[in-house]
Amino acid sequence: MSDNKNEISVLLQASKIIAKSLNPEASINALLELLNKEKGLTKGRVLLADDAGVLRIQYYFGLSDEERQRGMYHIGEGITGTVMETSKIALVPDIRQEPAYLSRASDPLSISSDTVAYIAVPILSENRAIGVLAIYRSKPDMETLDTDINVLTVIAALIKMVLKIDYLVKEKTDSLTEENRALLKTLMRGGATHDIIGRSKSLRGAIKQALQAANSNATVMLNGESGTGKEKFARMIHFASPQKNQPFITINCAAIPDNLLESELFGHVKGSFTGAIKDKIGKFEAADGGTLFLDEIGDMNIELQAKLLRALQEKVIQKVGDTKEIKINVRVITATHKNIKDAVNQGDFRLDLYYRLNVLPIPLPPLREREGDINLLSLFFLNRANQRYKRNITFSENALACLNGFDWPGNIRQLENVIERVVIHAETDRATEKEIQNILNEESSITFSNFAASIKTPIHMMNRPYSRVRGHEYQDIVNAIKLTKGNKTQAALSLGMTPRQLQYRIEKLAIKY
Repeated sequence: MSDNKNEISVLLQASKIIAKSLNPEASINALLELLNKEKGLTKGRVLLADDAGVLRIQYYFGLSDEERQRGMYHIGEGITGTVMETSKIALVPDIRQEPAYLSRASDPLSISSDTVAYIAVPILSENRAIGVLAIYRSKPDMETLDTDINVLTVIAALIKMVLKIDYLVKEKTDSLTEENRALLKTLMRGGATHDIIGRSKSLRGAIKQALQAANSNATVMLNGESGTGKEKFARMIHFASPQKNQPFITINCAAIPDNLLESELFGHVKGSFTGAIKDKIGKFEAADGGTLFLDEIGDMNIELQAKLLRALQEKVIQKVGDTKEIKINVRVITATHKNIKDAVNQGDFRLDLYYRLNVLPIPLPPLREREGDINLLSLFFLNRANQRYKRNITFSENALACLNGFDWPGNIRQLENVIERVVIHAETDRATEKEIQNILNEESSITFSNFAASIKTPIHMMNRPYSRVRGHEYQDIVNAIKLTKGNKTQAALSLGMTPRQLQYRIEKLAIKY
């Protein structure tokens, strides 16, 4: 009865080891250690065939490195090789008396001065041996050996499960890695233009307009939400233009106080105001012959707008505190996330300046309207973050779907930040849907009021957390589409979703309407 209790106790402990970790090296070695401590079974080892079909010790407890390296057998060679070949259990009651036993891994005399038995159990998958679990028993008797074989048979089954799961995980990881590589090849083959990544129809349309604008010297106004890549578009226009070898200068009008912005744009002379301890060249003068990119032009105060208008019309500037005019030849590109027409109507932006800047308006699509680009951008940012943090993270099967189900009110900049957090915090080399969902739920708590105002989207939709697609949503979606006579935008609003979230569910649930 005590042997049965011991046997049950060992198997319970073994199951806990497997539940704690499915990592083969950690769990299998822990199982072999358990057999040694609780059952007195020594020098346990698990042998697996290499690519050449040679059995080698992969996991072990109580063996030296030298013993492990010696323990190699061809299929059918010795007791161990025969077990692999026949898929049958082998019991050698006394290894000193068995000619077929090969003393490679351990010398019998080094194990014990008493009788030593050798037990080799096949690790079976679909009735075929995929490996061998082998171990020694000192001072054996038949009753003890029978119990040992029963325990080892169960342990071998647990080891098979660990190996099988590890194989499936590696297979899936290899598949995902290959998929990542394939998508990155696609990206490099035609998914990037002047460092602007994406292949969606809406993005390609914006790129086409920008490249057409590059051949002229007219002012360009880039309209788009924050994070849509306005500076990248400005750079693309400049470096695709005849002025590509001339300066490209940028300034964020919203980042500089009103009382300093004039000096930043036009420069100043020494002593023109407190702190002007020397002459300074402004951005216009620095950009002479090239391109000046004025980001967030909608935040410029009305007084400075008049001076900007004169610079554009007359092609001359005056430094702060100076009466001398300086001729300039600068191509100006502006950008804003604000609705400039509303600002004009409200008296916050000069109408004449608006017409001067809005010669070639180019709307930049938000990420939620760039179908398919989230995958390319996510893989690009993942690859870059992996290099930066020396990791090798891949996306799990549903991770990209999870990213595609989010609205991205912060657009590309927000996506890049999320991917970087995923790489930093991922507990394994595979970023799971759950890990990404947790980060997206945190992102959803941020209020993007200015983004929402610029696209006329209700703020509760911007804050809607990512959630799994549920089967019970099917009928609700069908009913909403019917009630709105097929208008998916209205249907989404009635369900408290964005159009992207609704479309994602329509595809996921295979809804026909």
